Amino acid sequence: MQSVIVGWQVYDLTHDPYSLGLIGLAETGPFLAVALFAGHVADIFNRKAIISITASIYVVCAALLFYFSFNMVEWYAISGVLPLYGIISFTGLSRASFYPAQAAYMAQIVPRHLYTNSSTWNSTVWHIAAVSGPAAGGLIYGFAGMHTAFLCVVAISSFSLMFFFSTKKVPLPERTKNEGIFSSLTTGIKFVFRNQVLLGALALDMFGVLFGGAVALLPVFASEILHVGPQGLGFLRAAPAFGAVVMAMLLAYHPPLHRSGVKLLYAVGGFGCCIIFFALSGNFWLSLILLILSGMFDNVSVIIRGTILQMFTPDEMRGRVASVNSLFIGSSNELGSFESGLAARLMGLVPSVIFGGGMTVLIVLSTTRFAPKLRRMEIGKLP
Repeated sequence: MQSVIVGWQVYDLTHDPYSLGLIGLAETGPFLAVALFAGHVADIFNRKAIISITASIYVVCAALLFYFSFNMVEWYAISGVLPLYGIISFTGLSRASFYPAQAAYMAQIVPRHLYTNSSTWNSTVWHIAAVSGPAAGGLIYGFAGMHTAFLCVVAISSFSLMFFFSTKKVPLPERTKNEGIFSSLTTGIKFVFRNQVLLGALALDMFGVLFGGAVALLPVFASEILHVGPQGLGFLRAAPAFGAVVMAMLLAYHPPLHRSGVKLLYAVGGFGCCIIFFALSGNFWLSLILLILSGMFDNVSVIIRGTILQMFTPDEMRGRVASVNSLFIGSSNELGSFESGLAARLMGLVPSVIFGGGMTVLIVLSTTRFAPKLRRMEIGKLP
């Protein structure tokens, strides 16, 4: 909800697609600054406590956005949208610390033989929220106003804290050796870069999201090309997640255990093609269908990558490997937003999105050539 509301608020104030890209950059800078250290912390401190604290920080940021929604016009005359970027930067800090602890914690409480299935259901639950969130954010913004929309974000995120605080405690796995912080960080990075399957899956997803993501520019498409307003923007933002939920439900019963590497490559390539055709579409319903299909392809990639990450990582290194994963995947969403906004300014809206989708397809072809172990990988045959 918050991403849709802030995106529409910023574009409504600035009428500049580049400003939407700066939202992603504002979150990425702090994210990159602490991501690796957050992984080290998640491997030596109580993961449940880290999750609870960082989620609480997110609630505080949501409350600040709600406060500024009442006087943002006055602040805009003084400092532009810098207050919004400042708050978003703190959400980047909290997210960078939250993700490694959450990923490592989940891998501890799920039996190894259920990793593929748990990755599927985890993705399903997350995407259900991602479907309802953008749609609700756009609809509430459009019909009840910005203040009510931000208030809903504060209320729901505050309610979620109850679940984080009520989960059971799980002891940290014993570490095989004591390392200093920089040695610890280096160990996690080396582990990822020495594993062709893991590195290939992460790099493929990172560059696909970096170049192929058109989500940051959806407020411009909704306003200038499709003319559907914030209500339509909510549905456009929800469409990829809706497609992801549909695909996740299918994969829950038919998991991608065989020819997993090939399916991953086809999925990312299909995602890039959907983005290209979305850029060329001027029809709301066709655009909606293409975004749904992009979400279906993307979810195949998410589930296979999540399973690979869980199955190839030792317990005592999960936090650090998850932080490296967050640098590849988490930061690419925000850097992709910045890239989309910058490319739209330099190349124009539609050409920039076509360029991004084309780059995604080229990256798939390159990965097919240079990562043969990933191409031949089959999850069903992993020990």
